[in-house]
Amino acid sequence: MRVLVVEDEIFLAEAIQTWLRREAIAADMVHDGGAAIEQVSINDYDVVVLDRDLPVVHGDEVCKQLVAGHPSIRIIMLTAARRLDDKVTGLGLGADDYLAKPFEFPELVARIRALQRRNQEARPPVLESAGVSLDAFRREVTRHGHFVKLSRKEFSVLEVLMLAGGGVVSAETILEKAWDENADPFTNTIRVTISTLRKRLGEPAVIQTVPGCGYRMIGTS
Repeated sequence: MRVLVVEDEIFLAEAIQTWLRREAIAADMVHDGGAAIEQVSINDYDVVVLDRDLPVVHGDEVCKQLVAGHPSIRIIMLTAARRLDDKVTGLGLGADDYLAKPFEFPELVARIRALQRRNQEARPPVLESAGVSLDAFRREVTRHGHFVKLSRKEFSVLEVLMLAGGGVVSAETILEKAWDENADPFTNTIRVTISTLRKRLGEPAVIQTVPGCGYRMIGTS
């Protein structure tokens, strides 16, 4: 999953980005509404964490443009205002969720995960394939009931593959969803991560390389 954090308080934005990355969520960060609109036009985001009171382009206007031009993106609006009418206004602009400052980071992560599930039609809370179970909320992976220890990036890549439901996922898509904007598109890090992930999941192998196309989950549970 890939998230864009739009927050003009730099310290808070960096803290959110760091926390999301700890939770195996790729996160980019900008500090004004104009930059947010530009980033969304370039990258494929699942969720935008959007501060309402932004410079250059106000958060309300950013929300309107995202809803109109990128309907698949889910939006969580952040604001220091706690009044009910402020929340109603934010949701009325098309935001999917609304969180007042100050907030707890675990709650923000839980809300982001919930919105991601909403974006996936009939997606179960725990993904299962070939004996592998992935619980995004607990950030736990098991195979045939045995815990599998993964790095944050390995977890992210596995989640992208499992969400595809057996379909082939290109290296470009994996890079887009599991890495942030600082990733080098010419690096072999995806191949290395897939190789390590195969080893950690054990035999028989559950990730297949489709030459010239990408990767997919295989096997039966």
